Amino acid sequence: MAHAIRFHQTGGTDVLVWEEIEVGQPGPGEVRLRHRAVGVNYLDIYVRSGLNPAPLPSGLGTEAVGLVEDIGPGVTEVKVGDRVAYSGGPLGAYSEERIMPADRLIVLPDGISDGQAAAMMLKGMTAQYLIRQTYQVKPGDTILFHAAAGGVGLIACQWAKSLGATVIGTVGSDEKAELAKAHGCDYPIVYTRENFVERLRQITGNEMVPVVYDSVGKDTFMASLDCLRPRGLMVLFGQSSGPVAPVDLNMLAQKGSLYVTRPTLKTYTDKRSDLLAMAQELFNAVLSGAVKIEVNQVYPLKDAAEAHRDLQARKTTGSTILAV
Repeated sequence: MAHAIRFHQTGGTDVLVWEEIEVGQPGPGEVRLRHRAVGVNYLDIYVRSGLNPAPLPSGLGTEAVGLVEDIGPGVTEVKVGDRVAYSGGPLGAYSEERIMPADRLIVLPDGISDGQAAAMMLKGMTAQYLIRQTYQVKPGDTILFHAAAGGVGLIACQWAKSLGATVIGTVGSDEKAELAKAHGCDYPIVYTRENFVERLRQITGNEMVPVVYDSVGKDTFMASLDCLRPRGLMVLFGQSSGPVAPVDLNMLAQKGSLYVTRPTLKTYTDKRSDLLAMAQELFNAVLSGAVKIEVNQVYPLKDAAEAHRDLQARKTTGSTILAV
């Protein structure tokens, strides 16, 4: 029997249990995977805590790397023996084996390891849509990226820097500032002791920035609006500090005809053609050396609760994976 991390009620890390599961056979359009590495993301905490509701009992996780062991009728996207990765689809990545829709799987190139792939699919694809689609970062742009030493932040800073941008980032400590700087962040701001709006104003000579990327949410949203130049774009793609309170849209006019968007990776990858194109651009960025994927924490799959505790306590940097 295979094992998986599951939860029967929402709450803290104590709700996560290590259970035997019946995997079964793949149906039409499905494959059976044996996982090799699983990605850990803040999104998983939202699901476990109930912030993002899921039918209970439930598996957890949306990102992993594995080998295709069996395919169901009509599957043409992959074949038995393929090493594949995914981000998205049904919950249940925190498992030794599982059934997955074939059209959500991406065959991995040889130059990318299991650990890299498990660490980068959600974070790297998120960085791709943020800086290549939601706002297309161009040479000469100056951008603000919150949580610059986090998993998405380290990828996005490197990628934006390779595109010719100047990157300003917020971090929580001097150690994280050094890490962000080593990964393309030109101006790391330690928000625990500096007012990031005033520091950004100094850096930009009061020009401010055309775009702010914010996965923190409640604690940074309002001040982030003050970092934007007129007609700037506020990209809220997460809420690690809690959900943003309702906003009076008239305030956007008062602050300079600002734009606000709340994008999700699911929307950007709903079409398989888009999924494959985004993945290919990500793979190219990694294989070229422009973006380095560093796995800074590895936990056994059965110790997923410990990984969650460390992530919530901001003890982690870069990417975290579970070894299967």
